[in-house]
Amino acid sequence: MLDAATVTDRIEHILEAHQGMEGPLLPILHAVQAEFGHVPQSALPVIAKALNLSKAEVHGVVTFYHDFREAPAGRHVLKLCRAEACQAMGADRVAAHAQKALGVDWHGTTLNGAVTLEPVFCLGLCACGPAAMLDGKPIARCDEARVDALIAEARA
Repeated sequence: MLDAATVTDRIEHILEAHQGMEGPLLPILHAVQAEFGHVPQSALPVIAKALNLSKAEVHGVVTFYHDFREAPAGRHVLKLCRAEACQAMGADRVAAHAQKALGVDWHGTTLNGAVTLEPVFCLGLCACGPAAMLDGKPIARCDEARVDALIAEARA
């Protein structure tokens, strides 16, 4: 676990790297998440002060975008497409199966820290839905059996 001083120091370096950039909040948040695996709550006031924003404004952006995490993800991240094309191909059924098999809801991480389940709104595989992504690798035509195989792979 990182102490607040270490987090602040690392965030200061990220802020310096984005100094002078127009519209820097999203790139800064992405860099913070890349550094820590999530956007720590202790980062919000530091970022807000540097950008002359309120903490609420920064928090609002973090919570609005699904890609930002407020807690570290599991060792593997399984994303399931929630867009209409995939829903028409059975994505809701596949998602319900994944949630039950993992024992978590959206944005949840299994108790052993192996898998985090996240919704994603279009992976660009609309003709091959339902679509999924495991650790950045896209998977087309994802059914319940494929979800079980992905979960087994992630837990291995």
